[in-house]
This record gives sequence, structure tokens and C-alpha cells, in this order.
Amino acid sequence: MENNITVYTTTQCPYCTMLKGFLSQNNIAFNEVNVEKDPIMMQRVVRQTGQMGVPQTEINGEWVIGFDPESIIKALKQ
Repeated sequence: MENNITVYTTTQCPYCTMLKGFLSQNNIAFNEVNVEKDPIMMQRVVRQTGQMGVPQTEINGEWVIGFDPESIIKALKQ
């Protein structure tokens, strides 16, 4: 099954950079949405998760908040 992964980021976020690097190093394809450039998407993320910080990753409809490789791998296996 193909995973649907979207990473919500900002330009200056070091954890966003770490998360994208982790996904790339593990050959995990993802879409990136920079919420600084798309405030409507930021509003959607806040409504979905109740969290304003980034990174936030949506994996097949499940949310992982922050840079949390263990939770990302777990979500990918579900």
C-alpha cells in the first residue's frame, strides 16, 4: 500500500529540516506544505490537531506532532 504523507513546515524551522532529512534518508516519499506560504493550510492543521507548532506530519490520516521518527515509523506500519 502506498502511504500518503504530508509534512507541514515553515522556512526557518530546524526540526522541519531534520524531519525532511529523516524521511529522505529512509527513502520515504512525502509532500511538503509550507504553512508560512499557505495560511489556509495552517488553519486546517490547527483545526485538525489543536497544535500551532511545526513540523506536523499527516500519514494516511494520522497525525504525528513534531520531529518524532519512532512515531512516524509506527504510523507507516499501520
